[in-house]
Amino acid sequence: MNAADGMWLAPLRGVTVRTFRNVFGAAIRESGFSGMYAPFIPANPGFRFSKRLFADILPDGDIAPECELVPQVICKDPAALREWCKAVKGLGYVRADLNAGCPFPMIRRKGRGSGLLRTPDALERLLEVGCDEMGAGNFSLKTRLGVERPDELLELMPTVNRYPLAALAVHARTAVQMYDGEVDRTMFETVRTASQVPVVYNGDAAANPPQRGVMVGRRFIRSLANRDDARELLFRYLEASRRELCGDAPVLGRMKELLSYWCREPSWRRLWPMIKICRNIEELMLCCR
Repeated sequence: MNAADGMWLAPLRGVTVRTFRNVFGAAIRESGFSGMYAPFIPANPGFRFSKRLFADILPDGDIAPECELVPQVICKDPAALREWCKAVKGLGYVRADLNAGCPFPMIRRKGRGSGLLRTPDALERLLEVGCDEMGAGNFSLKTRLGVERPDELLELMPTVNRYPLAALAVHARTAVQMYDGEVDRTMFETVRTASQVPVVYNGDAAANPPQRGVMVGRRFIRSLANRDDARELLFRYLEASRRELCGDAPVLGRMKELLSYWCREPSWRRLWPMIKICRNIEELMLCCR
């Protein structure tokens, strides 16, 4: 399908991981998603492929193929990106995405994620390598309107338009906003008008999103809390995570990450004060029953 059509599940690090995609696969399909972006995998200088690094997207045992999975990279080194793209193709993927939108200051200050908006030369080299290695129409860019100003991406559109990208996914906030405050639909529409690349809207699915090309993340994760089978799915996810991870601590951290979204819903809100102080899996299970 067209990379800018339909509804896409946004990558949420620590949430939309492989085990989540397996356990909640039916819910993802029922919600009408045509594809998903995987949480980013780094490509650092001196990059080398390893199954451990790519465990989240190894092509065996993931959800049904009707939901396309797009691997995402976070990097600033063109040579590392080229080797990363080769690794992704070696796993059978035909598409890949560059994260130029992660808003966290620690990532941004290192020139990765949304930090690429402040280093246009580096961004251009990465777009050149990504499109060259993956092929025209098979590399995409996910970003923000800017770091501090919502017109920063607009200033970079002449650069973006030079490359045959599959799509440009734009979170309609600045990086300093993180995930708070109003989305800037006016600037988003200005960017879309200026773009020669198909544009996907991201940011707030409740804020009158376009009819085509929408990326949804946090709102969908929250909605799972209201399913009749929410607790059944939660405990299946917990057990699958116990088989995958070593020890209570990483499992507990993963569950709390998901439940931090669920507990924003009225039906779960009263549980959050107890959930966040749970010290082990048994306490968490008792709390959520």
